[in-house]
Amino acid sequence: QGQLVQSGGGLVQAGGSLRLSCADSGRIFSFSAMGWYRQAPGKQRELVAKSMSGGSAIYGDSVQGRFTISRSDAENTVHLQMNSLKPEDTAVYYCNAEALGRSWWGQGTQVTVSS
Repeated sequence: QGQLVQSGGGLVQAGGSLRLSCADSGRIFSFSAMGWYRQAPGKQRELVAKSMSGGSAIYGDSVQGRFTISRSDAENTVHLQMNSLKPEDTAVYYCNAEALGRSWWGQGTQVTVSS
């Protein structure tokens, strides 16, 4: 079964950059979509970016132009390059993958942006 393992994240000052990575350790499924969600304290989980199998990508309005998602279908990995980070980007970020009508989640990683 697919198991998503995340890496990256941490503490950065406003205006800085971070990179998140997520890999499917099982490498069994060909995911129809891989992406990132985030959840800040007291808020609902929200879409950050999602990469579709056809190559298209969608971004949350608040990260458009600052974050870039990239994906390797051969390796079943997805990355999120986060630039020009703002304090409001502080959240736990979760990797997500979809296939065969199912959804998998990574373990979550904390991203903290100080002002």
